[in-house]
Amino acid sequence: MADGKVQPFKIDIPDAVLTDLRERLDRTRFPGELRDSGWGYGSNLAYMKELVEYWRTRYDWRANERELNRYAHFRADVDGLGIHFVHEKGRGPNPKPLLLLHGWPGSVYEFQQIIPMLTDPAAHGGDAKDSFTVIAPSLPGYGFSDYPPQSINIAEMSPIIHKLMTSALGYDRFCVQGGDWGSVVGSHIAFAFTSNVIGLHLNMPGVSASDGANPKSPTEEEKRFLAEAAKFRSEEAGYQAIQGSRPQTLAYSLNDSPAGLLAWIVEKFRVWSDCGGDVEKVYSKDQLITNVMIYWVTQSIRTSIQLYYEYHHDRWRLKPGTRVEAPTAFAVFPYEIWRPPRNWAERAYNIQRWTVMPAGGHFAAMEQPQALAKDIREFFRGRD
Repeated sequence: MADGKVQPFKIDIPDAVLTDLRERLDRTRFPGELRDSGWGYGSNLAYMKELVEYWRTRYDWRANERELNRYAHFRADVDGLGIHFVHEKGRGPNPKPLLLLHGWPGSVYEFQQIIPMLTDPAAHGGDAKDSFTVIAPSLPGYGFSDYPPQSINIAEMSPIIHKLMTSALGYDRFCVQGGDWGSVVGSHIAFAFTSNVIGLHLNMPGVSASDGANPKSPTEEEKRFLAEAAKFRSEEAGYQAIQGSRPQTLAYSLNDSPAGLLAWIVEKFRVWSDCGGDVEKVYSKDQLITNVMIYWVTQSIRTSIQLYYEYHHDRWRLKPGTRVEAPTAFAVFPYEIWRPPRNWAERAYNIQRWTVMPAGGHFAAMEQPQALAKDIREFFRGRD
């Protein structure tokens, strides 16, 4: 493709890839497990056997592939990289372009439920005047997008997505929404290309202010946040350490074993969601496996976790006296993994809306699509 050229794209995985997958699942060699250990040491053995058996005998990729393809998929050449994206037109009098950005271990599949609520709000209890044209790219190195042979950090990734929106698609002004890495990339776009951004909606902060991280006299809310952050670093951040230091070593096992990849990702969906310890209270087996399938069939686990290495070694930070000036909204879900107090967030962002949600966690677009869609619509209403 020539630079900037956009071409239709259809997800159509070769039968040979699916046959190889079934054979690997048939040969799964499960590890042992300590008695009565539950999920305390990681992904539970009994549940993993149940989920792998479902994947092996009952899961239908072709049916889920058809569901993915009900949206309009494309690929564009941006700076020599093929960037995959969903581009779904809005149904309303004046749809605003909305850039939806996913993170890890998610994918564009996170937006499968929420896209119709944003493109056609009148059909989902909303007002047609609040409609969006949704652009949901796979980040470079994720899913059906390419990854450069050299490293790429956040400051280099965000201009690629910005060029997709402006040069390839012709949107000079657009809305941005993101969570996880999507919040970081989205925040950098809003910071570096403020004039193009109508507003920024986040369900997790993407950057912190350069000051105020260690208050001498913390408030009760700050104490709560600091305690939660310390517990997360102690109990839940092991994946960040290995992905941020030795992603290549980890990639050999995750790229070779579908059961291993499933265990690595599903454990995060359980811990980071408002599910009370039962991941299927929130997600079906098909949802969990389809998200993992996108990593498997594209062999993108290595390039996806590579971003942790780049971030840990070359982190984007705000300089003193700067913040993201684009109008910003936060949807604060109670089981989000990073929930700083509003006064902390205000040092880094021009916050104009702060919504504390009653339920939900890290994968908000999958877990609470109606609540998230409503908040996005209300924040961008009347903005242009």
